Amino acid sequence: MANSYIFSSESVTEGHPDKVCDTISDSIVDACFEQDPKSRVACETLVKDNIVVLGGEITTSSRFDYREVVKAAITEIGYTNDDCKFNAANFFFINALGQQSPDIAQGVDAAAADGKETAEQGAGDQGIMFGYAVNETPSLMPAPILYSHQLGRAITELRKSGKHTWLRPDSKTQVSMEYVDGKPTRVTAVVVSTQHAASIGTAEIREILRKELIEAVIPGELLTEKTEYHINPTGLFIIGGPEGDCGLTGRKIIVDTYGGMGRHGGGAFSGKDPSKVDRSAAYMCRYVAKNVVAAGLADRCELQLAYAIGYPQPVSVHIDTFGTNHVDEAKIEKAIKELFSFKPADFIKELNLLRPIYRKTTNYGHFGREDDTDSLTWEKTDKAEALKSACA
Repeated sequence: MANSYIFSSESVTEGHPDKVCDTISDSIVDACFEQDPKSRVACETLVKDNIVVLGGEITTSSRFDYREVVKAAITEIGYTNDDCKFNAANFFFINALGQQSPDIAQGVDAAAADGKETAEQGAGDQGIMFGYAVNETPSLMPAPILYSHQLGRAITELRKSGKHTWLRPDSKTQVSMEYVDGKPTRVTAVVVSTQHAASIGTAEIREILRKELIEAVIPGELLTEKTEYHINPTGLFIIGGPEGDCGLTGRKIIVDTYGGMGRHGGGAFSGKDPSKVDRSAAYMCRYVAKNVVAAGLADRCELQLAYAIGYPQPVSVHIDTFGTNHVDEAKIEKAIKELFSFKPADFIKELNLLRPIYRKTTNYGHFGREDDTDSLTWEKTDKAEALKSACA
């Protein structure tokens, strides 16, 4: 008898209040790195109504107008309509950013310090990070989160193209997929909720988005007569964005990663420079897991790393292929440890992370994006052949 189950994943667009915060925080990271690649950034953002608050710690030689960076981010998202209370033209701004703690800085710096166990660059914090890959889609991402992101990107493109002027920036998508014997077979339900102008009715929204969004994005063979469509299921969605809900940086960590299919260590990504292993080591884990699957060594792969603050080597490296491995798991782990360095200084250099690339990662997933692997270097599969040879 076939083993069948349904798995769901969601995505949100850049106009969702939490993603507004992620976008602003990553814009600050990029503004720092444009002038000073040695910047240390931990920037948190809060938005509500027409208020933007920055908080956290930054050490940088960069000089720029923080309010102008925030304004540019809000403008790019698309909060420029007069019917939205949150608007790039008129917002109240509070900057509460301070200096990074010297106690944390000495743990990260590649220098000796009193009581520090090593003079090498250490991890910016303790914690666990995961990376995941699966061969059910060309990008080696789980299908539900892949299609949820694609719906989010597509509805944003419809809005920014000007084709449907009633669309507003705040939207959410969700895809439920039936798996049979571990393989995605059909979409059982699609949920799309989008903020809109008062000038359009719910019935028209549903008709347009079913035809021009859902049926245009999700492959026809995955949609059946039994697929459920829930488009703006509450009816009106006029009040949205930070006016409708408070937003905070780092509250969409499952959206940012694997839609719940792979495990998550708990650390958010946006607003952090790569000395913070919450972000950079998670990118490294994805890089390794993706290359393992691309090499054909396993159909699914999850890598976990764990760090102690200030210490350069991970305290643990663990691989799980969920019984889908085609060579011995011990061989795969041995090859990984031979081919990759998991010291933060090494993988920051290997993935070329000291650049202003972080605004590109903020929306529609930090993983599975193959449109710009020169920037999103952790999506490359350039180590697949070396892994294959090492496991031969």
